[in-house]
Amino acid sequence: MTDAQTAAERIARLRSEIDEHNYRYYVLDAPSVPDAEYDRLFYELKALEAEHPELVTPESPTQRVGGAALAAFGQVRHELPMLSLGNAFAEEDLLDFDRRVREGLGLDGGIVDYSCEPKLDGLAVSLLYENGQLVCGATRGDGSTGEDITANVRTVRNIPLRLHGEGWPVLLEVRGEIYMPRAGFEALNARAVENGGKTFANPRNAAAGSLRQLDPKIAASRPLEFCAYGIGRSAGELPDSHIGILQALKDWGLPISRELKAVRGIEACRAYYGEIGARRDALPYEIDGVVFKVDSVARQQELGFRAREPRWAIAYKFPAQEELTELLGVEFQVGRTGAITPVARLRPVQVAGVTVSNATLHNLDEVARLGVMVGDTVIVRRAGDVIPQIVQVVPERRPADARPIEVPPQCPVCGSAVERTQLVRRGKGKAAVSEGAIYRCVGRLACQAQLKQAIVHFVSRRAMDIDGLGERIVEQLVDTGLVKSPADLYILTFEQLVVLDGFAEVSSNNLLAAIAASRRPALARFVYALGIPDVGEETAKRLARALGSLSRIEKALPEVLTWLPDVGLEVAHEIHSFFRDAHNRTVIEHLLARGVELQEEGELQAEFAACASLDELLDKLGISGIAATGAKKLAEAAGSLEAVIALSQDWLSLSVTKGLSEKARQALRAFFADAAGVERARAIEAQLREFGMHWESERRSAVGLPLAGQTWVLTGTLESMGREQGKEKLESLGAKVAGSVSAKTACVVAGPGAGSKLARAGELGVKVLDEEAFLVLLRQLEG
Repeated sequence: MTDAQTAAERIARLRSEIDEHNYRYYVLDAPSVPDAEYDRLFYELKALEAEHPELVTPESPTQRVGGAALAAFGQVRHELPMLSLGNAFAEEDLLDFDRRVREGLGLDGGIVDYSCEPKLDGLAVSLLYENGQLVCGATRGDGSTGEDITANVRTVRNIPLRLHGEGWPVLLEVRGEIYMPRAGFEALNARAVENGGKTFANPRNAAAGSLRQLDPKIAASRPLEFCAYGIGRSAGELPDSHIGILQALKDWGLPISRELKAVRGIEACRAYYGEIGARRDALPYEIDGVVFKVDSVARQQELGFRAREPRWAIAYKFPAQEELTELLGVEFQVGRTGAITPVARLRPVQVAGVTVSNATLHNLDEVARLGVMVGDTVIVRRAGDVIPQIVQVVPERRPADARPIEVPPQCPVCGSAVERTQLVRRGKGKAAVSEGAIYRCVGRLACQAQLKQAIVHFVSRRAMDIDGLGERIVEQLVDTGLVKSPADLYILTFEQLVVLDGFAEVSSNNLLAAIAASRRPALARFVYALGIPDVGEETAKRLARALGSLSRIEKALPEVLTWLPDVGLEVAHEIHSFFRDAHNRTVIEHLLARGVELQEEGELQAEFAACASLDELLDKLGISGIAATGAKKLAEAAGSLEAVIALSQDWLSLSVTKGLSEKARQALRAFFADAAGVERARAIEAQLREFGMHWESERRSAVGLPLAGQTWVLTGTLESMGREQGKEKLESLGAKVAGSVSAKTACVVAGPGAGSKLARAGELGVKVLDEEAFLVLLRQLEG
């Protein structure tokens, strides 16, 4: 067999495989391989065709874009083909692109002006406007013919149905990307899980699947957004630069990228790529690279096109975040709350520039959802610092000896029983119990894995902040039996430490000094350090600031806790259960007895003084049929809790009480006929009085915190303090620190390296302070 025959066979196989992947990706929205695998196949085909140009045919995937339109939709022919872009995967590719551009323009030593913008990971679409009215929306399809998705496009909220302003061409074809933001994607999948539906693998599939729904109501319910990146046909005068055209589109009401930037020369393009790459995971949408285009329209026309791509544009892709590999086995790890987590052991593979050999499987429900088995070929994803995870199985590659994944009956660390958690959903007058997705070891702190993780959390920077107590040292302290609870850290001695592996006189004294320095934690840090389930740093701060003392937090009943903002009943029960546990109380007692002195304790926060009302108390009791309105009517009729209890048993008086249905009256009577119901209601009222939250308690004026009620945003680097310290200072002055800029933002503090948040503040006219002005303001406000 000749080399040409061998190449022809390989080319035929590659074309067949790529066509199948195109069909699954563009038509079915169900890709079976990650982008990196597709790119490898495509570039192998491209290289073979370059070596054997006689074998190139018009039907080759290298000569066209995407796949065929779905028959369920009407077809739209693109009078100007919607081409894809050439890709760069390394700096050399980008430099070659710039060299070709300069050579094509006869600029051997010249500099080219480029436009730069992120490459959104969505679905390319064309929007046709006639006399300013949207008349057609179409997918790219195979580049020549797309699917008519006008009805679905009209439901995307940021696509104008009529162009704004004036001066637009009588005929204008706008091209861009419809995508799903990360937050919307997560919410969509969460709803699907709650309703027992199928989840999407990634935002791109979710966007594509939404636009290919035959019922526009489904598309309308999805959180889709559009971003314009260029034009096709037009009948009218337009600016002479790509940036100018996009700015004109923006003036006419079409959204463009907030990251759009004009630069001079390829070195500035490289810098833009690095800057966007560093912020990639913080962007509110998925991107897979950066698009660079020659900015001058005249120069674009001079450079022209190849068969499937323009010569004046390139997509510089980020390292692949998804790759194919094999699941070799599954191990089970034990966390600080006893949760048993399956961890996938993978055949090592490079993902996003890092060798990945382990990935999280979250829990057994996720294993079932994926349908994954040991031996499977899987797609593993890694984005930034996120733990790698398996996102999809390639079922057609499953071996005959694949094995199911089963949870161990005993804890792999301590041998204690492993039990499935139960979910308790509390509603009006009842609690529904169902099986949870988490399995737990019941050994608690007798299990060394849980003890180690609990102590690692306890000493972490945002908790007790004991410098020098890393995981390796914690493991050694637990393994030698020196530490059996967090409280034991405070009775360690020099003699115990200095004989341990890796310790000497200086390191032993340094660790003891760090432990001593942690004895005076703020109340919020201490509460967070305790590791209460579902209580993160923000909830711990809320508990500490509102209730003001550990004693109140320990005693607080679940219903009382729900008067605090953002504390729901489920979290309230977790907090209450934690402090009722005898072991947890003993650990806290030992911590306080061994010299831990809580700081920033005081009275109940003034805004919660007399914050409760009788109708709210009645509503929180969860009496069937009595919601907020009925509780208000009942409170108005009775005037006190004791009067409500008495009224509930006085059937004649109750029957004429307005605002209550017969069913509600019966439920009220039954609730207070039970001694437990009366005791619970009286206990809640008694605690409200004790805390000063009762409606008859003395109201107090809040000491006016200067930034109370304001929302601030920190962006960039704060050189004189960490962002976390800046956040703490703002919160101590009453401000809420948010992660994104909106019209309600009071001020943005922008340090060096500030990017999209600073730009967004400029768009909205939000006040901006640099670090120096911020420090001056802090000194003024802190007196």
